[in-house]
Amino acid sequence: MRNRIIIGTRSSKLALWQAEFVKAELQKLYPEINIELNKIKTTGDKILNVPLAKVGGKGLFVKEIEEALLRKEADIAVHSMKDVPTEFPEGLHLAVICKREDPRDVLISRVQGSKFKIQNFKSIPHKAKIGTSSLRRSCQILNIRPDLIIEQLRGNVDTRIRKLDEGKYDAIILAAAGAKRLGLGNRITEFLSFEVSLPAIGQGAIGIECREDDEFVNRIILPLNHFETAICVKAERAFLKKLEGGCQVPIAAHAVFVEQDKISLDGLVGSIEGDRIIKGNKKGHISDAEKIGIELAEDILSRGAKLILDEVYKR
Repeated sequence: MRNRIIIGTRSSKLALWQAEFVKAELQKLYPEINIELNKIKTTGDKILNVPLAKVGGKGLFVKEIEEALLRKEADIAVHSMKDVPTEFPEGLHLAVICKREDPRDVLISRVQGSKFKIQNFKSIPHKAKIGTSSLRRSCQILNIRPDLIIEQLRGNVDTRIRKLDEGKYDAIILAAAGAKRLGLGNRITEFLSFEVSLPAIGQGAIGIECREDDEFVNRIILPLNHFETAICVKAERAFLKKLEGGCQVPIAAHAVFVEQDKISLDGLVGSIEGDRIIKGNKKGHISDAEKIGIELAEDILSRGAKLILDEVYKR
């Protein structure tokens, strides 16, 4: 029995919340193990003045942490699932997916007195400035409201809300999970329906990556795996992998259990301007989660998504 485990994590407030959550869950199971955090700066954390889509490459928020795993400077890595690429370096794997928090996107507007300045998505004024760094979000929002002005918004959750409060934006869009985990639920103006904004692949779920051959670590983290979340995220990630997408592409997908042993997967691909969005849905048995994701991707590709993705990648 080893008595020390090192968690590799980014150092943002949200990443540390996630790492501390995993640490606390493991500490409950194994009080005798000493668990430490190794805070690592990733490429995505260092480049804050450029939109993610322009930085290019996959794994902007995980690469340096994976290198620490391979060098044995960390035993496990705790990630936001939406940051995790579909391919892993040799010797590493995604061992656990924890129970998902609310997967939706949220609208956050400025506060005036005791009220929100903009009450909801429907009442956003003409040509309002909306802050988001996500092509997935901007494409879906522009599809409904082409008049809106999308402004780049990078930085951690606190920074984004501060920029909103300073008046740089009329409203911003964030993941509900991040806002809730940081105790900022009171700042949420509206939870956006999936019809308005379908989430990123794996949004709201925390993933734990480790070395494949580390039997001890693989065994002790297994109780943290949440069966339903893991199945749903598996389907979403198979969809993403088939489309060869990263966080620089307007791709969205979300799976839910519809019966005890069936899932329903919604997916979409959109153009950067939001003028074209191709949506689809596939249902099937949980044992076919990956197959469902691949088949939905093939269906959407055949209906014009390939053309859209080729254009995005050319940019």
